[in-house]
Amino acid sequence: MTFYLLPTISTAFIVISAVLVAFGWRFIRKGQLEKHQKTMTLAGIFAILFFIIYASRTIFVGNTSFGGPDHIKIYYTLFLIFHITLATIGAVLGIISLYTGMKNKVHTHRKIGPFTSIVWFCTGITGVAVYLLLYVIYTGGETTSVIKAILGT
Repeated sequence: MTFYLLPTISTAFIVISAVLVAFGWRFIRKGQLEKHQKTMTLAGIFAILFFIIYASRTIFVGNTSFGGPDHIKIYYTLFLIFHITLATIGAVLGIISLYTGMKNKVHTHRKIGPFTSIVWFCTGITGVAVYLLLYVIYTGGETTSVIKAILGT
């Protein structure tokens, strides 16, 4: 079995981020505002670390195509599109939630915070599923970096 270092690390970071969001949610429910703020900030940091690794890997190493059976590929692709859409929405909502929290815009933060958390949990779960399908359950397919694709090398 091959160990995929960067995908494993980036997936771990997004899972850590989701777990921290769960703790942050618990802290605010208990009225522990300072713990909530620190935990949610840390969750945001882990999400940013995920994104840096993911984006760097995509640009310089590339994305790995699905290596499973052809008859499953369409389902994987649809699931991946769902995950990417969810992750994009979650990232935008996360930025807005962190901003409104830091700027003490409590009314807006309270409205979107719980929804953001749910989207982030779903993003984490679907991200782990994508990782498992690409690197654990099936052997990953071809990997081509964006730079190589652009330069044609």
